Amino acid sequence: MKKKLKVLMIDDHPMIIEGYKNTLLGENQKEYQIKIDIASNCDDAYDKILKSSQSTPYDMLFVDIKLPPSSDGTITSGEDLAKHAKELLPKAKIIILTMHREDHRIHNILKNINPTGFLIKSDLTSSELLLAFNNIVKGKAYYSATVNDHFRKMMTNKFSLDEKNLKILYHLSRGVKTKNLPNYVSLSLSAIEKRKNQIKEMFSIAKADDQKLLEEARKRGFI
Repeated sequence: MKKKLKVLMIDDHPMIIEGYKNTLLGENQKEYQIKIDIASNCDDAYDKILKSSQSTPYDMLFVDIKLPPSSDGTITSGEDLAKHAKELLPKAKIIILTMHREDHRIHNILKNINPTGFLIKSDLTSSELLLAFNNIVKGKAYYSATVNDHFRKMMTNKFSLDEKNLKILYHLSRGVKTKNLPNYVSLSLSAIEKRKNQIKEMFSIAKADDQKLLEEARKRGFI
């Protein structure tokens, strides 16, 4: 007897959804009976997640990070949606799909969601999607090449940085001046300066300028 799987695919690009569906249904019909629902925004996705939690829960959710927010503004992205899904559907496997390749974003998604699957869209092919799907169905986690590279870089570091320090480095790397960082990080300018100095000390470059700080942060895989 075929194993039944109930899947929710969440992405606001219909052609991407169609590609995912065709890949999974085309190769797995002999082994699995897959029912796929789709959602293109946070409202529709949350409604389907809530209804499934009250009846037949989803086994697997494919969640794009960049989504139109909910009408009440409480769910602003796929990341928020995934957090709700983990609460409402604790047994469901969550697979994150995103175009974001920045170490800062990858780190935060891993920390905040800890998904069973994490696929960077630019890494993705139909064969890798199938490989991810089959691994996850069998209870194994699956991360695409860029995410695995992030893990390798993090493992070479003898220490870690908290979320605020990572944000400081990220926004500096995007060209934001230190004086403007309080607009992006919920800290005062003096607190930001103190954190920058602490990071430089950790990197053993205490007297370095911001350019050298960013160079060292890139070498260590923090940006």
